[in-house]
Amino acid sequence: MTPAVIIDVPLRWVDLDAQGHVNNAVIADYLQEARVQFLLAGDNAALLGDGTLVVAHQVEYLAPVEFANDPVQVRLLVGDVGASRFTIAYEVVQAGRVCARARSLLCIFDFEAGRPRRMTPDERGWFVARSAPLEPLRPLGRWRCGPSAYEAPLTVRWTDLDAYGHVNNVRFFDFVAEARVHMSSDADRSGNRMSAATEAGQMWMVVRQDIDYLAQLDHRLEPYQTRVAVADIGRTSMSLVAEVTDPDAGTVFARARTVIVCGDLQGRPVPVPDELRHGLETWPAVVASR
Repeated sequence: MTPAVIIDVPLRWVDLDAQGHVNNAVIADYLQEARVQFLLAGDNAALLGDGTLVVAHQVEYLAPVEFANDPVQVRLLVGDVGASRFTIAYEVVQAGRVCARARSLLCIFDFEAGRPRRMTPDERGWFVARSAPLEPLRPLGRWRCGPSAYEAPLTVRWTDLDAYGHVNNVRFFDFVAEARVHMSSDADRSGNRMSAATEAGQMWMVVRQDIDYLAQLDHRLEPYQTRVAVADIGRTSMSLVAEVTDPDAGTVFARARTVIVCGDLQGRPVPVPDELRHGLETWPAVVASR
């Protein structure tokens, strides 16, 4: 079996969130750092300059990443390799413990032509030589925000752009999180919101997050919009869907699905507060037809 490539990614103090752990969105940043290092060190480094776009992410969070002077290890494997697309699998490991598993689907893209391009035999052969069968992550179901979704304005910052001049794929994790926090705050103003978990004696733990990228998002002065809706609320968890959109043109740039567990300060699952549950029911998601 093809061995995993192991890449060290240093932590930064600013990677921590209000709960004192590395923020779930930053984990996607670690994946990107490892992926870029992997490509730059090989014969396909030029693909980063020509255009390598992320089509989708699946991230499963298994344990919190704590701040430490030692870097985390990202174990990276290539999975399926197609004509223009390839899959990369990751494990984020700290002190011997697997803290996250993830998959990224990437596409080789010709920006001048505005479409994906086929890899050359040498390019594809390089990936195939490093590929191995991957165990798929479980599907999260098909949902859409629907007409009753919560709506939050989204301002793109200049620093959100990447080397290709578009909003970097990792930033979408931040956009979805911002809208999610605003929604939960409006759903329950008594203190059971995600932004005040410690104050309320609770933690909100993202255990899974998938994002599909549908169109490139550009910088502009006018705000975009993030729409969020509730697909399901269980006893101790909830599943949310989100869309990053242009409210004027109706363009959907990305869709996300997030599973969150409500926990106590020791990370043990506890029931979702009734006030929050009732408030979130205001914004139901709908089952997608496809």
